[in-house]
Amino acid sequence: MTDPERHVTLNGPDDLADAVAFLARAVRIDDAAVVRLAARPDGLIGLWVTTGFDVLAGRSVFGTLRPDDIVCDATTLRDTLAAASPGVPADPGFGMPSAWRGALPAQAGFGHLDDIPARTVVELSRGGAHLAKTEGSAHGPATGLLDQDVLEVSSATADDGVSISLRSLFALTAMGFVRDADGHEITETSSIELIAADEPVRVRVSGAWIRIDARYGSVYQRRQRLAMTPA
Repeated sequence: MTDPERHVTLNGPDDLADAVAFLARAVRIDDAAVVRLAARPDGLIGLWVTTGFDVLAGRSVFGTLRPDDIVCDATTLRDTLAAASPGVPADPGFGMPSAWRGALPAQAGFGHLDDIPARTVVELSRGGAHLAKTEGSAHGPATGLLDQDVLEVSSATADDGVSISLRSLFALTAMGFVRDADGHEITETSSIELIAADEPVRVRVSGAWIRIDARYGSVYQRRQRLAMTPA
C-alpha cells in the first residue's frame, strides 16, 4: 500500500511516458543516477538529474507530489512509473536526500539571450564526441575537452554574453532533448537533415545559471564555473 504522505502521482499517460523516458536516459548516462522531484505551484513536477557531465538536466510533467521535494534512486523510480497508472499514487522509493547537494535553479528570473539552430548543437556535440573517442581514456572524455567552450552566445540588445561548454551540449543530446522533425530521438547515425532547419535551441540566462532549452527538456550550466558540485 502506498504511503499517503509519500507518493508521486502523474496525471496522464503522456506524463508517465515522458517521466519514464527521462529517467531511462538518465540511467543510461549514469547507472547510479539519483533524481530529484520538486513540486511547482503551477501543477507541474520538476524532475532533475545531475547527468554524468556535471550539468543539471530537467523535465516537467503534470502531477502531484508528497512531500513536495524528494530525492530517490532513478532506476527504482523508472521501474515504478513504468508499471504505474495515470492518476494512481506510486511509491517513489527510499529517500536519498544526502545524495543531492545544493539548491535547484529558480523557475523565474531567466532572460532570453538568443536562439541557436538545433542542427548546430547536434553537429558540435558529434564533433566533440569524435574528439572524445580519440583523446579520451577508459575513464571517459578528458576533463579539459568537456570544459571547452564551443558556443559564444550574446544578444543584439545587450552586452551580456555567455560561453557554453561541451558538457552542456553533451548533456542536452544524451538526454534526448533534441529530436527530429517527427519527434524521434537523434542517434549518432541520424541524418542532420531530419532535424527541422528552423528548430531552435533557446538560451536564457539568470545571475547564476545558463539555461539551454530544447523542445523536450532543458539543461543548466553554472555561469561561474566552480569545481562543479551538483546544484
